[in-house]
Amino acid sequence: MRNKVFDNTSSRIVFSKSCPLSGKDAPAVDYKNLNLLRKYVTEKGKILPSRVTQVSTKNKKSYLLQLKERGI
Repeated sequence: MRNKVFDNTSSRIVFSKSCPLSGKDAPAVDYKNLNLLRKYVTEKGKILPSRVTQVSTKNKKSYLLQLKERGI
């Protein structure tokens, strides 16, 4: 369940989302894990933004390095 965070600037409720690459059951970010890396890249090879993938900045840097090492 997502935690509700109230934003004082508007009347809508903003949900905080957790990073799919952090936590206990998170997969290891490695250049060998091709299926995981393909989730974050488009068919043309462009890297999806973190606002779409919900990945934290720390983990995005990690998988960007792995993508470059893999050569995707």
